[in-house]
Amino acid sequence: MPQNEGYVLSLEKALKILEELATVGGGIGLSELSRKLGLNKSTVYRMLTTFKAYGYVDQEPVTGKYTLGFKILELSSSLLERLDVRAVAHPYLKELAESSREVAHMVIRDGGEAVYIDKVEGNRTIRMYSQIGRRVALHSTAVGKAILAFLPPGELEKIIAGKGLPRFTSRTITTMAALQAELAEVRERGYAVDDGENEEGIRCVGTPIFDYHGQVVAAISISGPVLNVTPERVPVLGRLVRRAGEEISRRLGYKG
Repeated sequence: MPQNEGYVLSLEKALKILEELATVGGGIGLSELSRKLGLNKSTVYRMLTTFKAYGYVDQEPVTGKYTLGFKILELSSSLLERLDVRAVAHPYLKELAESSREVAHMVIRDGGEAVYIDKVEGNRTIRMYSQIGRRVALHSTAVGKAILAFLPPGELEKIIAGKGLPRFTSRTITTMAALQAELAEVRERGYAVDDGENEEGIRCVGTPIFDYHGQVVAAISISGPVLNVTPERVPVLGRLVRRAGEEISRRLGYKG
């Protein structure tokens, strides 16, 4: 593991303990764990004791062996839920890509950005530069605006206070008043439009995805060159993506 400034060696040791515990189904004793990791027994004991106090590690009362605690599940539950969204949505993305012949994307929000977690190419020869794991701004993308439009009160202001409204093209929205007006339209029609605001020559139409709590958890979109995704075609694509978003949300238990 490469080290750089700020690297915490003791934390690395602690993480190795958790990773090793994840590989042993029936638990492992202190001496064996210390030997396998090549760490001092007293060091491993102190770390295990700390993990145990916070619920990340359990200890069998009879054998004394250590196992992962249920606190680990609490940490991972949010991520697992978001990944489940991807599994539910993927068939709809394929359908959108096939019917529109454009690229269908899915994103989740991570703080003040959106992250691509799925992508299905259409059957046109032109390919878009987008990839799984890529991060994009919220205020300048259709998927981002679809998410922003349905966040809880006050959340939009927090995001903009932290990230600002940077300009990416001549069409990017850079004032809060303009953004709020745009988001009101998104809520009214059920889909958002990125009219070359994030990338020159690219137009996108996106819609939110809601979970069973009624919270926006993701967004999907149809994207393509402005020559293909014309202004006249936007309402048609908007209805397509909105219907897909509604169906995905319904599959996730949304009743709205």
